[in-house]
Amino acid sequence: MTVFGGLSAPCLYLPMPLKQLRIQHIRNLTNVTADRLSRINILYGDNGSGKTSVLEAIHFLGLTRSFRGNQFRHLVQEGETRALVFAQTDSLGAGQVKPLGVERSLDADVRVRYAGESLDAAALAELLPIQVINSDTFDLLDGSPGIRRQFLDWGTFHFDPAFIRLWRGFRRILKQRNSLLKCGKIDPRVRQTWDAEFVHYAEQMTALRQLYIEQLRPGFEQALSALLQGVEVRLLFSPGWDRKRGLEALLTENLERDLRQGFTSLGPQRADLRFKTGSLNAADRLSRGQKKLVVSAFRLAQGALFHRLNNRACIYLIDDLPAELDERHCRQFCEFLEASANQCFITCVDPDLLSRVWQPETDVALFRVESGTLTHRGAPGDQT
Repeated sequence: MTVFGGLSAPCLYLPMPLKQLRIQHIRNLTNVTADRLSRINILYGDNGSGKTSVLEAIHFLGLTRSFRGNQFRHLVQEGETRALVFAQTDSLGAGQVKPLGVERSLDADVRVRYAGESLDAAALAELLPIQVINSDTFDLLDGSPGIRRQFLDWGTFHFDPAFIRLWRGFRRILKQRNSLLKCGKIDPRVRQTWDAEFVHYAEQMTALRQLYIEQLRPGFEQALSALLQGVEVRLLFSPGWDRKRGLEALLTENLERDLRQGFTSLGPQRADLRFKTGSLNAADRLSRGQKKLVVSAFRLAQGALFHRLNNRACIYLIDDLPAELDERHCRQFCEFLEASANQCFITCVDPDLLSRVWQPETDVALFRVESGTLTHRGAPGDQT
């Protein structure tokens, strides 16, 4: 068993976030129940059977939306006006199972109830931390800085509870400053007031992002050394401005350009993650397969760090893993998952490979997905 994140053997008993799941009116899933969830859950079936829809339903449970697009109407089953996902969850790892329900209608009404109490979006995301690994995820290196900021902010949000307050405050200040810039003229005293607030939030947000990356880097390097031997990739953080110079002075220096453009050109809203191979961006040097391994190492490191810092599991939603990685790297990836403390839902067409890679003592369940139905097929050894 590969050593990863301080774990050298499969976790034999860990409280898993999701114990039971009920899905109503999500894509082709009319009324589906899964009541024997395990730590490793393999969902298999033909293309179009509803495997990815189950992952979407779990993502909806944690974030009230799909990971496949922002149009909620595409998630709701045709002819229906609302979607509902209900779970019995021990998301805090305290041995106390509580009900969680998320309902959303086409008129944008969202209801979240946990143990009889209403939750807002931030509290829900904190309660049920979710990691998605699918074909879009593997575009992390080639995608826009905004995509990488989402990865960064997921980790920082779960790293320090102060981050969401700072992020919200900064977004409010940024919106106000950009609004003033679009007017074309700003009273110097008004600008100085907003710039001081801008810098206040920017520096604190950036300090937390930087600290998170410093905590993440050792796990990333460890996972990468096993998945991608012989290739060194450095993980760097770019804050969005030259921190050797004061941000307030840079805002003043760039004011004329910002006025012409109508938006603020420097700050945390321009932050980025950099993956370097030698002096080059990894995206320009690595093959498609190597890039997938870099992203895999990054995501595995995020989950391991989350558990180490919070002593609770997050949920991995992994869509068609055998199609994204070759057999050797798929096995290694699963070894890391097995040695971690997280709950996993993995889809595939043919469960043969994913049924063979686990240790006998690992808690694994197979679910057959067929025409919008979900059937528990037991553990891999139960199959004939």
